[in-house]
Amino acid sequence: MKLNLNRPLAFFDLETTGVNVGSDRIVEIAILKAMPDGTEIIKTLRINPEMPIPLHSSLIHGIYDKDIADQPTFKAVAQEISDFIGDADLAGYNSNRFDIPVLLEEFLRVGVDFDMSDRKFVDVQNIFHQMEQRTLRAAYKFYCDKDIINAHSAEADIVATYQVLLAQLDKYKDADYEDKQGNISKPVQNNVEALHTFTNMNKTVDFAGRMVYNEDNEEIFNFGKHKGKTVEQVFSIEPSYYSWMLQGDFPLFTKKKLTEIWSRFNKKKEQARLQKQQQTQQSRPQPAPAKPKNNVLSQQQQPKKDKPAAAVTNDMLEQLKMKFGK
Repeated sequence: MKLNLNRPLAFFDLETTGVNVGSDRIVEIAILKAMPDGTEIIKTLRINPEMPIPLHSSLIHGIYDKDIADQPTFKAVAQEISDFIGDADLAGYNSNRFDIPVLLEEFLRVGVDFDMSDRKFVDVQNIFHQMEQRTLRAAYKFYCDKDIINAHSAEADIVATYQVLLAQLDKYKDADYEDKQGNISKPVQNNVEALHTFTNMNKTVDFAGRMVYNEDNEEIFNFGKHKGKTVEQVFSIEPSYYSWMLQGDFPLFTKKKLTEIWSRFNKKKEQARLQKQQQTQQSRPQPAPAKPKNNVLSQQQQPKKDKPAAAVTNDMLEQLKMKFGK
């Protein structure tokens, strides 16, 4: 079966130093880019993680420190990887919870702005787990009736993942799926939009799952003492929680999304403050208009009129003579 694509779909798989999204690093990346015309392009790179590979990880994927000692660092190949993926949608096996977050961390560390805003994400594991509940090895055996040769090699795993998706599209073309609310649908369709919806049912904000969307499409915390509360609500009652998360051991992409919400929250708060200030000014009583001045001076302001001088009499003259002795 040929994938029905409007733009490329990049299947990718990572081998890493461990499973901590925030601190572990990539040692190998394989990308299978399925094109709308049906062609496929594969790119595989080994990467020096600039840290020792723990033995338990090397035993799983077979890559040891000596194997990557002379390989380029992620910083040296980051732009090459970004350019190869281009505007493709992303697909993988458990990619939403691990591969995509780890890849984003690596891009953010080296300052490459890998835009995620308009991409679709198809997690083949989610289709498999929701329909059959198996591992990749079992999925490959179940759907393709084959055994993975050289399992835990990034290239072998991603080729198997690609072939599993094609087989899933055949097997579940008309299959019914009943969700937890009892709704029945046929979600596995040869359409990236439909596969994106079906494999991203939890609607995570940051891929690591620290924040998810609720039914009202609001970001809520999915861990800790504030689990279930909206992020903006927590910012209102405990603003220091933002600083605590920025300083904590959380993935860089989680911190990036948290900062976007923090900026939006403060912008809304400032707009509310200005609106309240305007309303307060409009509700204040206006001073009464000044009364027009009367051209006629008030009685108190009118100049006093001089009284006419009294006539001098003989009695007055006699009194003056007696007073001054003249």
